[in-house]
Amino acid sequence: RYGASTLGRQELGGELIADVDGALWQRDWIESARVKAAPDLERIVVAVDPPASAAGDECGIVVAGRDGDGGFYVLADLSLGGLTPAGWAARAMTAGADFQADAIIAVAILGRNMVKSVLQQADGGAPGRLVHASRAKLARAAPLAALYEAGRVHHAGRFAELEDQMCHYDGSGAGSPDRM
Repeated sequence: RYGASTLGRQELGGELIADVDGALWQRDWIESARVKAAPDLERIVVAVDPPASAAGDECGIVVAGRDGDGGFYVLADLSLGGLTPAGWAARAMTAGADFQADAIIAVAILGRNMVKSVLQQADGGAPGRLVHASRAKLARAAPLAALYEAGRVHHAGRFAELEDQMCHYDGSGAGSPDRM
């Protein structure tokens, strides 16, 4: 009955799940806007945050979309650790094909040319685009957290690891919220 819900994770799985003081996201924002499925979407993107090394860091791969009414939907969290550059690029391209994405957008903090080259080699047909993270993660995350608080972002399903990273992120720099 409770499945992978927060309540189920606590009661059935014995996990201690609590909001973190100062975190940008609160669990009740996510829960109150959660949907079983997304409506027809105007635009779908695969967002990729490549790891700086192949030594086990997670590669953040999240699929999200926008509807015609200003709502946003998280459709999948396909993040995974321990991937080679070819591995994460192939995973991102597969996600692009599976979700019929309009674009694959990768953050290029380090190795801009490497990220572009790896994505081109794994070309799966979806247009790729690099964005340079010129501001700190906290400055980039705050406007998104405001959209969640306003109830404009919906999770089409449950994404425990992503939601845990979001609800623990306070901008202190502790940990690496790769999925976020």
